[in-house]
Amino acid sequence: MTVVTLVCWIGWITVVFYIDPDSGGFLGLSLFYLSLFLAITGTFALLGFFFRVWFSHNEKVFEHVGIAFRQSILFSILIVGALVLQGVRILTWWNVILFIFAVGLLELFFLTRNPSSR
Repeated sequence: MTVVTLVCWIGWITVVFYIDPDSGGFLGLSLFYLSLFLAITGTFALLGFFFRVWFSHNEKVFEHVGIAFRQSILFSILIVGALVLQGVRILTWWNVILFIFAVGLLELFFLTRNPSSR
């Protein structure tokens, strides 16, 4: 996961330095947001996993990977979603609050679902 995260950060840096946002069009912006999303997801998944392992005394380390990855995806959706909204000039404080509330409800759903029904 660390190697893939580093590759994603290198990809994002490459997009930032080598793709002109004016001439790149939709593809350039899509690559920018996608590479940033993947890089942030990997970074927060690694950080969340290491903090969960460090603070938890659970012997089953692999159980932390899924939770850390899910929460990093949701957090990355918040960050990249706010950047997309800012990019189209519709980011306001109440949009951010609604966005945080929606992602919080989604996380609450994942936390409260019954694991025995899977």
